Amino acid sequence: MRVFVTGATGWIGSAVVDELLAEGHEVTGLARSDASVAALRVKGARVRRGGLDDLGSIHGGAEEADAVIHLANKHDWSDPVATAAAERAAVQTIGDTLAGSGRPFLLASGVAGLASGRPATEHDTSPFHGPDSPRGGSENLALEFVDRGVRTVSLRFAPTVHGAGDHGFIAVIADVARRKGVSGYPGDGTNRWAAVHRSDAARMVALGLDRAPAGSLLHAVAEEGVPTREIAEVLGRELGLPVSSIDPDDIGDHFGWIGRFFGADFPATSEITRRMLDWAPAGPTLIEDLEAGAYSAR
Repeated sequence: MRVFVTGATGWIGSAVVDELLAEGHEVTGLARSDASVAALRVKGARVRRGGLDDLGSIHGGAEEADAVIHLANKHDWSDPVATAAAERAAVQTIGDTLAGSGRPFLLASGVAGLASGRPATEHDTSPFHGPDSPRGGSENLALEFVDRGVRTVSLRFAPTVHGAGDHGFIAVIADVARRKGVSGYPGDGTNRWAAVHRSDAARMVALGLDRAPAGSLLHAVAEEGVPTREIAEVLGRELGLPVSSIDPDDIGDHFGWIGRFFGADFPATSEITRRMLDWAPAGPTLIEDLEAGAYSAR
């Protein structure tokens, strides 16, 4: 297939592009910078210049493709309104372009916030609706296009998609520990984060492209929930820092913006996804990556 990928040189996207190329797909990646262009071309992928705000370029890429995988996101925590608006506009553009074609439209979402007091499952519908919600309510918006002849599939990633070279949430938490001189965990540290290795997440996306029916909610989750205290303890050992509980009232001051995520309970399962796709995560666990120094060599 000819597959158009946004976020093609990002942490998850670059691994997805590798998977797709290995399977013989023709990949075109949306690239904003010269460095991104070069990274795609050296892999043998095609390039469409533009960013998340370049809706004309996104429309053109979707129009020419047999399938679209939308992984780009601004992740600008200083301006969440603008981030959500850009995400919603991109999803609307892709959906409108693919309407009536039956072509696949896979988009990135997350398991965070889907359930309270229990692990989130693929039966849980997203509570985020409308342009002012997280990601601009993009999952629910994209799923509306199923009735308009689009094979929409939501890719719900665990809070941490980990591995060597990751600059995501766990890397930020490690940087906080370095700055503060202590590897902290929120409260009693029993709140959990679902996790998946980058290689397993990329493989799930490729399988979803081939096998997932319209309206599928796929969970890129290998571990249901790793306690934050365990994460902090391993980070402390690897960084040579003391480990300490952070009072819930001080989480924001200690961790900064990442505190509202690290202080939350985000477990999730992926049993339905595994059965549907015959997907079996095989990469290292989060603790194994931490112990291997994936987040301590900075």
